[in-house]
Amino acid sequence: MTSPGEWGPWVDGGAWLVIDNTPVDWIYRNIDRVHSSWAAARAGRFQFHFQVGHPLGVPDFAYAGEIALAVILADPTGELATLQEGTRDYPSALRRALVAALWEAGFAIGNAKKARARTDTAYISGCLFRVVGLCAHALHGAAGRWLITEKGAVQAAHDLPNAPPEFALHAHRVLGHVGTTEPELDAAIADATELLAATTRACDAEG
Repeated sequence: MTSPGEWGPWVDGGAWLVIDNTPVDWIYRNIDRVHSSWAAARAGRFQFHFQVGHPLGVPDFAYAGEIALAVILADPTGELATLQEGTRDYPSALRRALVAALWEAGFAIGNAKKARARTDTAYISGCLFRVVGLCAHALHGAAGRWLITEKGAVQAAHDLPNAPPEFALHAHRVLGHVGTTEPELDAAIADATELLAATTRACDAEG
């Protein structure tokens, strides 16, 4: 077991265990921080925080999402059950904030366009990854569904009833064929622009 904070400020710490031949991640959470993150989510405030192993960053509302989706095994004070009851209702302010954050995806596309003349594939790839991640979060927000990790985020967004048709195929095409020449990079950026436009329409339709 690690000391608290040894794995960074947002994952915190814990251990990788094997119980009855089954891998189990044991991860710490500071309950006061969960409460403060939940309060911020209800107010429509969130940030993505750098954390090793999380290339998009850890969204602070993930703590509330973990509580909402959890199967509680032990809760001697009842505090977790009370928190979970509150998180059953996805905050309308967070819905609006995640959809509004699509402005950043547009900004990232603009940065990618400026880099295509340098054929800076690495930088452009980073920008387009950000676009895809923000689109996945916006779709979840619009649908009032918790998204707590980048792992499987594209498929999870694709499976939402409000997702644009073939969202996963489109998103993976953007990132799977970025290229190294100006025409290839132009095509990837155009694909990302279309993905963002489709996501924006889907979120607007969700209301």
